[in-house]
Amino acid sequence: MHVAIAGNIGAGKTTLTQALAKHYKWEPHFESVETNPYLDDFYNEMERWSFNLQVYFLNSRFRQILEIRDSGKNIIQDRTIYEDANIFAPNLHAMGLMANRDFKNYAQLFELMERLVTPPDLLIYLRASVPTLVGQIHKRGRDYENSISIDYLSRLNERYEAWISQYTKGKLLIINVDHLDFVENPEDLGNIINRIDAELHGLF
Repeated sequence: MHVAIAGNIGAGKTTLTQALAKHYKWEPHFESVETNPYLDDFYNEMERWSFNLQVYFLNSRFRQILEIRDSGKNIIQDRTIYEDANIFAPNLHAMGLMANRDFKNYAQLFELMERLVTPPDLLIYLRASVPTLVGQIHKRGRDYENSISIDYLSRLNERYEAWISQYTKGKLLIINVDHLDFVENPEDLGNIINRIDAELHGLF
């Protein structure tokens, strides 16, 4: 079983991944944020470091997918390789922060990798408004995220919605997190778990 959680920066992916891993006894796979050698540089000078950052994420995520495939375990994954290629890289390119030749190189690399990628059995998309994202980002207080603009988050949200509206690779569960608190409110987490059970096992 491979379940993946998708969503914008600050949507709550890591927190929900931890909660569901604990509930289902799934093995969690997290995004390599703290060990990413490009993040600080990227947020300080996006145009210079955008290609390096996206290739790092692509490499990291592809390696993760191969590990998931070979593990034979039930896995829950924090963010997918599809988000890098369909949202973050195209957004940087559209904003003029990634050169045409770099974006073309990146897109061809992803196209090659995607041939070897098996989609998750269930994709959970956390839908969140920009105010919710901003509140969550400020709450967790990562220094390198302080410079993220509302415009940048808005652009990403638009691309997430466009991507998710055309997602056909497998089962999809959309959860609007604006009025949920699955950390402090057990009932909210319980409702999410019930919806996941219905998707995975056909329980109503």
